[in-house]
Order: sequence, then C-alpha cells, then structure tokens
Amino acid sequence: MQEILAGPGSGLAGPGCRERGLADRYNGPMDASHSDVLILGGGVVGLSCALYALQHGAHVRVLEQGTPGCGSSHGNCGTITPSHAAPLAMPGTLAIALRSVFRADAPLYLNPRLDGARLRWLLGFARHCNWQDFERAAQARAAILLRSRQLIGEWIGREKLDCEFVESGVMYVYRQPGPMVADEHHHTTLLERLGIPVQRLRGDEVEAMEPALKPGVKGGLLHPGDARLRPDRYVAELARLVRERGGVIETGARIERFDTEGRRIVRVGTNRGDFAGDRVLLALGAWSPLLGSKLGLRLPMQPGKGYSLTYTRPSLAPRNALVLRDVSVCVTTWDSGFRLGSTMEFSGYAEGLNRTRIDALRRGAAEGLREPEGPRLQEEWWGWRPMSVDEVPIIGPSTRWSNLHLATAHGMLGVSMSAATGELVAAQLSGTTPAFDPAPYAPARFGL
Repeated sequence: MQEILAGPGSGLAGPGCRERGLADRYNGPMDASHSDVLILGGGVVGLSCALYALQHGAHVRVLEQGTPGCGSSHGNCGTITPSHAAPLAMPGTLAIALRSVFRADAPLYLNPRLDGARLRWLLGFARHCNWQDFERAAQARAAILLRSRQLIGEWIGREKLDCEFVESGVMYVYRQPGPMVADEHHHTTLLERLGIPVQRLRGDEVEAMEPALKPGVKGGLLHPGDARLRPDRYVAELARLVRERGGVIETGARIERFDTEGRRIVRVGTNRGDFAGDRVLLALGAWSPLLGSKLGLRLPMQPGKGYSLTYTRPSLAPRNALVLRDVSVCVTTWDSGFRLGSTMEFSGYAEGLNRTRIDALRRGAAEGLREPEGPRLQEEWWGWRPMSVDEVPIIGPSTRWSNLHLATAHGMLGVSMSAATGELVAAQLSGTTPAFDPAPYAPARFGL
C-alpha cells in the first residue's frame, strides 16, 4: 500500500489578466532568484495565493518541499463546505477530547503522550470553548467559506478545470437520535442564522435519495450549497495554471534558513539555493509553526492528523457526498474513485499510519453503507491539518516582519477556504479593497 508523507501547504484564483499592481512595487534590478512575491508552500492555499497575485501583475515564485499538493491537499475528502462554519471549539468538546485518551479509535483522539507545545495549544483551545468565541469563529469562518464557495464554482466553470466538480450538496446521515438532536440545536440553527441553507429530511427520504445506505436511517440534513471535487486533480490544475501564467514552482525545495536585516526577510535558504522576494508569504499549512519558529514566531497551531482510504468506485456508490454523522466518516464519490475519510488525531508531529484509526474508518463505513469499500484499495493516506487555537485561519501581514504575510491555519477547510484566501492575500499585498472584512483573520490577534 502506498503511504504518502504530507508536504507543506494545505485552491483557487481569479482570471488570468495581468493588471498593474504588485509588480509596480518593485523597482530594483530583477535576478533569477528574486520575485515580487515569494510563496512558501505549494498546497491548495499557496497555489491559490499565487494565482491571485499573478492576476495582479506580480512575478511569483512558489517554494514546495515535495510536489504541489502532496500534503493535506492530496488526501482530503474534497468537499467544499460552507456547512462547516461551526467550529469544533464549543462547550463540551474538551471533555470529549479528554475521554478519548482511552480510546485510540475515537473520531476525536488525543494521544496521551507528554508534549509541551501541544499542552499549551490545548489550554488555549480550552479557553475558546465558550459560546461567545464559538459565535465569533463561526461568523469569521462563514464569511470566508461563502466567498470561497462562490469563487470556486465560478472559476472551475470559466476555466473548465478537470477536477470532477459536482454541486449536489453534502448530506449528513443519522442513525441515532442523539447526534441528530445535538446538530439540530447547535449546527442547523447557526447555519440558518448565517445565511447557509439546510434541508431537514426524514429517514425514509434520505434512504430514497441514497440507495447506497443501509436501512435504519433516522433522518438527514442536506446542505445544498456544498459541493465536491477531486482534490489531487484540482491542485494539479492550479499548478498548471500558475506555470502557464508565468509563475515559477520550485519543487523539492526544502526551506532551511531565513536571512534577515532589521525587520525584513532578505533571503530564504533552501537545499536548492537561496531565493528572495519583496513580499514573503508563509503558506506552509501544518509546517507553519516549525518554520515560523525560525523567525521567532510562535504560531498557536497544532497538526490535526487525518486519514483517508481511496478505492476504485463500487457498483453501488453514494450519489451525494455524505457524512455518516454517528461514526464521523466522510464518504465522497467521484467518477474516478471513492474515498472514506475524516477523524481528528492530536499526536503532535508523529508520522505514519495509525492502523487502529484506519480500521475505524472501515468499520464506520460498514455500519452505514451497503458497499463500504470499492473493488480495489488504491491508497491509504495520512496527513496533518493546520489547526489554529481559535479555529479561524491566520491571514494577513505580520506585525513582526515588514515584508512577511501569512496564509495558514485553515484546519480541515483548506480547500474550502482557499479561493477567498488567495483573493484576500492579493488584495492586501496590492493595497486594493478586500471583498470581505480581513480583521478576524489578522495575525496581530496573536502578536505575529
């Protein structure tokens, strides 16, 4: 079985016209290693930012330690989900996480080993598990998710990107009344208040819509504004567009050091040589705290490990993307395959597959689906999601370094938030008015 080590980064951009803007800010001599915007990380967020910066006329270079999208951009379930506006941090979540210490197969699992950085993050996360911060985070997440959903749909249609994009929504499926009642109380009412539509369905309606489900469904919530795509193909298309529009992607470029003068980053040293940029954008996903520490930045983030299984398509595959809510398993069907994913494991930067959690995905799918696995297993995957302490992404200029910008900490929503992130970053770098309020995402809230 192929095991993929996730690489940096966590995608979307606007039209390819080149306007006056960022490029006009650099007036010195240009050399082969110097760019207007130097982007660290070639995942879905980094490539989205690259495409929008190119639209504004900048010369852009992306540094990627592996290949574009080889991290969480590769193995996630590929759902575009304004429906995920509600954050994980809410009253009761920490108690669930602490109980999971004794259950290695729990959907939310906290590894009991001692880790100072993770403990600090957990204490910070605990402070955000209140209704006031829950509401604040939900509003910030909804704004960027809704904008991104619009941009992704427009862009894929206009550019005819080959990524199996389908706008049929995502359905939550319930076999037990408890989770359904809890989601109705904390999830559905919040989404409707934020302008995100939800359709309530009876169990028989869900089963009629989804013959792939086993009988015994108690009810469902359909989120018609959600969509799905094949994320590895999507990121490959973004990388193609970056190159076609004049951007440079340096693959296999592992960042080793930063050279600074005063409050400015003057060079980024890699195993493939030194690179410079008028503006440096840190879009390294879960790697952001590790590289940020080289600049004296303590990013309040932890890697949240996720897993997925990819199969060839079963004969009776779900028509919609599903969340089997009782077992926390996401199911995505494409013409080219079928994926089971989800789970959240806080084990720091521990690498490798956890067989217990892979098996839990299989068991969960078997509880709900008539054909829980496809004819052939193509890939077992794990990757790190960049989880911020308040579950709001960190996007904007650094307060510590005059030419550093950040675009990271998108958690489980890197693909879903990528387009609007790219648009926002390019607007900030070019001095134009953003499409939505950037204040909730500012690095300044953490002194970064």
